[in-house]
Amino acid sequence: MRFLPHVTVATIIEHQSRFLMVEEKRDGRIVLNQPAGHLEADETLLQAALRETLEETGWHVELTTVVGIYLFQAASGETYQRVCFSAKPISHDAGRTLDEGIIRARWMSLDELVDNTEHLRSHLVLGCVQDYLNKPHYSLDLIR
Repeated sequence: MRFLPHVTVATIIEHQSRFLMVEEKRDGRIVLNQPAGHLEADETLLQAALRETLEETGWHVELTTVVGIYLFQAASGETYQRVCFSAKPISHDAGRTLDEGIIRARWMSLDELVDNTEHLRSHLVLGCVQDYLNKPHYSLDLIR
């Protein structure tokens, strides 16, 4: 059987030392995640990150860097390759209907994220923020 990992994107948006997070329903519980989702047919990774951020938060953003590329195996056994970007907020469409399952978008400090570790969708959520804060970033030109 051929191995087919899921390709996903996530976007870290920081403004005034707060991070734009998504509160969503997943497997019967409320979890926190970056704006994130699956790559769709006929779109680039950059387009997917912009689309997912808008659909889940109502925010238009400008991608600035690649934070990292991650491989994650979920408890279900599914494998995900996540490409994490950073972005700056441009404008907010407060009247936009958010994706199904999304409760709200909210700005959170690093301390709030650490205090809510048990509510994170996966360990990648905090790991990506820590990489964003502490590790080198890469040019968007890395993605071809």
